[in-house]
Amino acid sequence: MELNEITQASQEYDESQIQVLEGLEAVRKRPGMYIASTGPKGLHHLVYEIVDNSIDEALAGFCDRIDVEILPGDIICVTDNGRGIPVGIEQKTGLPAVTVVFTILHAGGKFGGSGYKVSGGLHGVGASVVNALSEWLEVEVYHEGVVYYQKFERGHAVTELMEKGVTEKTGTMVRFKPDPEIFRESTQYEYETLQTRLREQAFLNAGVHIHLADRRTPDGQEDSFCYSGGISSFVEYINKKMAVEVVHPDVIYFSGVGPDGNSTAEVAMQYTDAYTEYMLSFANNIHTTDGGTHEEGFKRALTRVMNDYARKYNILKENDKNLSGDDVREGLTVIISVKLKDAQFESQTKGRLGNMEMLSLVSSLVSDKLATYLEENPAAARAIFDKALAAARAREAARKARELVRRKSVLENAALPGKLADCQSRDPEETEIYIVEGDSAGGSAKGGRNRRFQAILPLWGKMLNVEKARLDKVYGNQKLMPVVTALGCGIGDEFDLNKLRYGKVIIMADADVDGSHIRTLLLTFFYRFMKPLVEEGHVYLAQPPLYRITTKGDKHNYAYSDKERDQIMSQLSGQNYEIQRYKGLGEMDSEQLWETTMNPETRIMLRVEVEDAAAANEAFTILMGDKVEPRREFIEKNAKYVQNLDV
Repeated sequence: MELNEITQASQEYDESQIQVLEGLEAVRKRPGMYIASTGPKGLHHLVYEIVDNSIDEALAGFCDRIDVEILPGDIICVTDNGRGIPVGIEQKTGLPAVTVVFTILHAGGKFGGSGYKVSGGLHGVGASVVNALSEWLEVEVYHEGVVYYQKFERGHAVTELMEKGVTEKTGTMVRFKPDPEIFRESTQYEYETLQTRLREQAFLNAGVHIHLADRRTPDGQEDSFCYSGGISSFVEYINKKMAVEVVHPDVIYFSGVGPDGNSTAEVAMQYTDAYTEYMLSFANNIHTTDGGTHEEGFKRALTRVMNDYARKYNILKENDKNLSGDDVREGLTVIISVKLKDAQFESQTKGRLGNMEMLSLVSSLVSDKLATYLEENPAAARAIFDKALAAARAREAARKARELVRRKSVLENAALPGKLADCQSRDPEETEIYIVEGDSAGGSAKGGRNRRFQAILPLWGKMLNVEKARLDKVYGNQKLMPVVTALGCGIGDEFDLNKLRYGKVIIMADADVDGSHIRTLLLTFFYRFMKPLVEEGHVYLAQPPLYRITTKGDKHNYAYSDKERDQIMSQLSGQNYEIQRYKGLGEMDSEQLWETTMNPETRIMLRVEVEDAAAANEAFTILMGDKVEPRREFIEKNAKYVQNLDV
C-alpha cells in the first residue's frame, strides 16, 4: 500500500467504522480485559472464577464442600453442595436464571439483592466470561430433587435448560473445556498452580472442605484441604514451608466487625528471623495481589502502635528516631482478610481493593488489639522489639555506608566502575548492559559488542547472598556495588527506576552449575533490593549456545540444547563434522559471542518475569536461606522443569 493510500484510509473514519459487539462477543474479542491474559495466568483464572462462585455460597453459609477435578483433555469440573443456581424464569429476559448467569454480562445475584451479603463475584461477569472463553461448557443444577442441565458452546446455548433426572443433593456442577482458539499458547493446567489457590481458599474459609484431583492420569495427584484454624493456620503453614525460625511461639490473631455490621476484618501475624516481610491480603477471599486500603490500614496502625509502645516503655529513648515501617515489618509474616458487602476492585481481576472504609476498620482493629496483645505478652513484645531495633540499627548502618560510598566516589572522581566498558548512547530505550561472569568472558564480550548501545560489566567470583544479609552489608561489597553504580538507579528505599541507565540488564553466565549459582545470586539481589527492575521487565538472561557443530568449509551450526544438537546431527548425516561443547563463555572468541549471544537479530534471551510475587518471595527464601532440607525438597520437586532451552 502506498503512503497516500494509507493516509486516505486513515481519514475514512465515519459511522461505518463503529463496531457494536453484542453479548459475549466482546469477551472473545478482548479477553485480556476480563482475565488479564490469554496465557497460563488467564487460563487458570477461569477456574478461579467458577470456584469463587462456590466460595460465595460458603460465605453465605450454604456450602461446606467444593470439588475441583482436572479431567482428561484438561477439562475442568467444579462441584459444590450449595443452594444451586436458580432455575426459575428471570422476568426481564424471559430466560431461566441459570441461562442468564452464563450468557449475559453483569448478571447475577450479587448486585444488592438478599442472595449474598458479601461476595467476591462483584461484577457478575465471572460465569459468563468462562462460558465465552470455553470451547464448550455444561452446567448441572441440583435443586428441589431435580437435576437440571444445559450446554453451551463458545458462549452460546446449544440446548435449552432441561430436566435430566432426580437427586437428593443440592448444589451446582460446572464442567468446561478452555477454547484453544483463545488460549493459543496452551490449554494445559498446572496442578501445583490450582493447588496453591485452593489451599488458600481453605485457609480463608475455616471449616470448608475443598478437594482437588488430577484425573488426567490413573495415578494423578489428589489433595483435600480443610483448616479449622483459618488464617492463623495459614501463617503457620507459610513459616513452616519457608523454614524460617519464629521470634515468638504463638500466632497473633484478632478480628473485628465494621460499624455497619456488614464488614469484617481479621489479621494473623507472626515475626520470624527473616530479613523480608511476607504479606498476603484478601478481600472476600480474593487475593489482592496489588494490596489496597486494607493493607494500608494495617501498615499505618502497626507502625504507630509499635512506636507508641516503644516510647511508653522507654525502649526508644528520648533522642532516638522512630522505628520506620520497614523496621517494624522486617521478618513479619501476616495475612489480612476482609469481607465486605460492596467491594470495590480496580478491575475484573481484582488486584487491588479500593474501599476507604476498610482502611479505617483494619487500622482501628490493629491499633486496639495489637496494643492489648503487647501489654499482655511482654516476653513476646520484647522479642518483637529486639527484631525491630536490629532492623533499625542496620538501616542506620546502611545510611552511613551509603554516605561513605558517595564521599569516596566524589573524592576519587570515579562515578562509574573501572571495569565497566560503557556504551556511547545515553538513551535507555536502546541501551543494554551485559553483566558477564569472569574477566575472560568479559574480554570476549567487550571485543564483540556493538559499542554504540551495549555496555559490558565483568564480575568475578561468587557474590554476597543477600537473602542472608541486610542492606548495610551490600554497601561497600566489592561484587555488588559495581552493579549498583553502573545501573545508576540506587537500591532499597532510594531505588528510582527513572534513573536506570540501561533499558535491558542482561545476566550472561556460563551454562554450568557455577553459572546458575551466579545467576541466582544476582536475581536474588535484584528482587530483594531493586524489585521494580524485575517487575517492570528490565532483567534478562542471555542464552549462549551449548554446542558448535563445524562442517566442511568451516561452516558453523550452533545448538542451544541437546535436542537441537541431535536434530542438527541428523540433518548432517553422511557429512564430516566436529562438535565442540562449550564449557564456558571464555571459550568463545568475540565474533562467536556476538553472533550467538549478543546480536539482537539472532540472539535468544529470556526475560525474567514475576507472575506471582508471593510465590517468588517464597522461592527465594527457600532456595537462598539457611535451611538445607527445604531447599533439597524444592529442588527435587521442581527438577522436572530443569531442561535445556528447546528452540
